[in-house]
Amino acid sequence: MLSFGVEIPFVSHLGFTLHRMADGESELHYTARPEHFNSFEVTHGGATMTLLDVALATAARSVTPDMGVVTIEMKTSFMQPARGPLVARGRLIHRTRSIAFVEGTVYDAEGRACSHATGTFKYVPRAPAPQAIATD
Repeated sequence: MLSFGVEIPFVSHLGFTLHRMADGESELHYTARPEHFNSFEVTHGGATMTLLDVALATAARSVTPDMGVVTIEMKTSFMQPARGPLVARGRLIHRTRSIAFVEGTVYDAEGRACSHATGTFKYVPRAPAPQAIATD
C-alpha cells in the first residue's frame, strides 16, 4: 500500500487505500462500512463521489507529486449500485502547466463499472511544512 503523501483526514476516515500513483494513473481500494451505506444498503453516492474525486486528484498529482490539486469541477454518472469491495481507477487525460483533465471509474468486485467521473483540477503549490518554534 502506498501513501498519499499528505494526511487527508476524511480519506483516512473512509478507509481508502492507495495502490497505484504513477504515470498519470491511480488505483484506490475501498470497502464501505455500514455507516457509509444509503437506505438501500449499498455504498452511498456521496462516498462513491469522494472515492472518484480522490482517484482523479491522485492521477493528476502522479505526474507532479510535489504539487497539490484542488477540484474545479467534476461530473459523475452512476450506472449501477456499488456493492462490496470497490476499486477506483483514475487517468490523466491532458494537462497544462496549471490544469489537469482527468477521468475515473469505480468497479465492483466482479469488475463491473458502477460509476464514472470526469473532472478538472487546478495544480497548486504545497505550502512548506510549518517550522517548529524554539522556546526557551
